[in-house]
Amino acid sequence: MTETFHPAFPGRPKPLLSHGLPFTTAVAQHAASTFGASRVYLIASASLARDTPHVANLQAALGTRLAGVRVGMRPHTHWGEILETTAAARRAGADLLVTLGASSLTDAAKVIALCLANDVCTVAELEAAHPGSRTAGEEVRPPRVPVVCVPTSLSGAEYSATGGATHDGTGRKWSFAGPGVAPPALVVLDPALCGATPRHVWLSTGVKAVDHCVETLCSLASDEAADADAAAGLRRLIPGLLRCARGPERGGGDGGGEGTAGLDDARLQCQLGVVDAMSACSRGVPLGASHGIGHQLGPVGVSHGETSCVLLPPVCRYNYEKGANRERQDAVVGLLWEQPEAAGIFREKGLERGVAGLGDLMDAVIRALGMPRTLKEFGIGEDKLDGIAEHSLHDRWVKSNPAPLDKNGVLEILKMAME
Repeated sequence: MTETFHPAFPGRPKPLLSHGLPFTTAVAQHAASTFGASRVYLIASASLARDTPHVANLQAALGTRLAGVRVGMRPHTHWGEILETTAAARRAGADLLVTLGASSLTDAAKVIALCLANDVCTVAELEAAHPGSRTAGEEVRPPRVPVVCVPTSLSGAEYSATGGATHDGTGRKWSFAGPGVAPPALVVLDPALCGATPRHVWLSTGVKAVDHCVETLCSLASDEAADADAAAGLRRLIPGLLRCARGPERGGGDGGGEGTAGLDDARLQCQLGVVDAMSACSRGVPLGASHGIGHQLGPVGVSHGETSCVLLPPVCRYNYEKGANRERQDAVVGLLWEQPEAAGIFREKGLERGVAGLGDLMDAVIRALGMPRTLKEFGIGEDKLDGIAEHSLHDRWVKSNPAPLDKNGVLEILKMAME
């Protein structure tokens, strides 16, 4: 097998991107040759450790370089577990952090690297290391211990220089950024590994990546470079996700006619589409209400990826009806019809080119993926909408939605998403 190895984003040194080798081989080789690490600390998914041989295989591949292992962390990356793992990594003399799992572990590793560099041991010290807590003139040291991520979802957290973590005392999620937080040094992609990811997790996080692309392309403040990244992402993600949706719930199988190699290629296209989507996001284009309102659905039980499944179609419809970004939406419609996998779905649903809008096309794709499409499917009744709308007005992406939004506008979108 041949490795593809290069920076994920042209012109930026981090993160590096590796694919083409089994993840065990790639991590072990880069730990030794790229990082010269002799004290690797592994943070691994509990479900992968329990249900698959992947964690044990990586431990074996690292051999004597492995200095310690943390198996499992709660969703949303809690401070208490970050501090526990920081202490364990410090005792182990860690010179490289490796994550094997999804975004909660990725975010944890970024904040752990911050803690290691700044001698953070307590909640108070972690609070003080947050950018919003530092007074003028205070400095935070940049991370010294690099992070390698082996992602198993399509969240894209491994490409950003921010880390979210939940304060155990308040339940509020803090976003860590600035000089104390760096993007991972290396991302290792292995589509065969991702066969162990539950299909609904894989597909819903993939729809979030689609949302990144669509809201970039529909933004009135986008530019040529961001548009090119987002369009490239959609060209990979839409057919890749539709192919993955025909596969089994986990692991190998015929994938509706595709063998294991075909499914691995579909997963890799999704993973590379996330790179494109995150490149678009990194260019600073303001997004819209699918992201902004979506941030308020987490507290009422909708996962990060599923918020896009519910909100992206009605947000597209709302903006189009208000005449806010029709030309940009029409361009995305044209791009989607050019994808044979997607065009086949549209025709099956009775949609006509030149008639169906972007909201209709996204609805068809999301339903074809088998993802939830309504708030009612999450048990959210109309009695919750007023509070969601009120909180949404404070979100920066609601404020930058192509069609200006007040509370009534947000409520209109939410009611469209009810059923």
